Amino acid sequence: MARPAPDYPTPTGLLKGKTMLITAAAGSGIGGAVAQRAAEEGATLFLSDMHERRLGETADRIASLGFARPGTLVCDVTDEAQVQALVAAAIAGMGHVDILINNAGLGGAAPVIEMTDDQWNKVLDVTLTSVFRMTRAILPHMYARQTGAIVNNASVLGWRAQKLQAHYAAAKAGVMAFTRCSALEAAEQGVRINAVSPSLAMHASLSKVTPPGLLEELTEKEAFGRYAEPWEVANVMLFLASDLSSYMTGEVVSVSSQQA
Repeated sequence: MARPAPDYPTPTGLLKGKTMLITAAAGSGIGGAVAQRAAEEGATLFLSDMHERRLGETADRIASLGFARPGTLVCDVTDEAQVQALVAAAIAGMGHVDILINNAGLGGAAPVIEMTDDQWNKVLDVTLTSVFRMTRAILPHMYARQTGAIVNNASVLGWRAQKLQAHYAAAKAGVMAFTRCSALEAAEQGVRINAVSPSLAMHASLSKVTPPGLLEELTEKEAFGRYAEPWEVANVMLFLASDLSSYMTGEVVSVSSQQA
């Protein structure tokens, strides 16, 4: 029997005075949920996404809730010049960047024997290499300030196997390894790097690209008998971005009720 989702959280000012840059922030998924929850917790935001219309709608939605409208910039995180321009724009717009949320990712489904080089490379470029590009671009700024926090969005598929997901799982496992290794380097400069590893967070875009029956099958594996709301994943990401997790770095936190 499915357990209902809890009530939406009451803001506590967790990120009051902080500035945050979020990739893949548009829409109804985890990125959009992070943006709204961060605004509710007092952060100043700069949002990016490849989809200009949805990016503007997300910024407008946050403004309609009574918060300052976030700065925005359309960015393809597979393009180094655009990544550098995004980081520069966020710093110029907010004065500095305290927190980077690396949320960009690309899924898909294909058996290994039929998977093309283009399918493999595209998923890894968006899902893994973009995390490297964004981290590399923001670290000089954070190192200069001797402070900062980066939170990466991985997946339980970085640990667990699933058919048709070899490219995505490999990319997410790479995000986990990159998080751990880069965190050791960044710690010397006062910067923390952590990741979350969600299992199943439902949103409209996911339901459109998932093969029929798979979401129901995955939901049955969750101990609570339901999928996570995107804001439930966002809550953990905000914790890792906040000063409450000051002694955590190089960690990958599973946001999952999947049964062992």
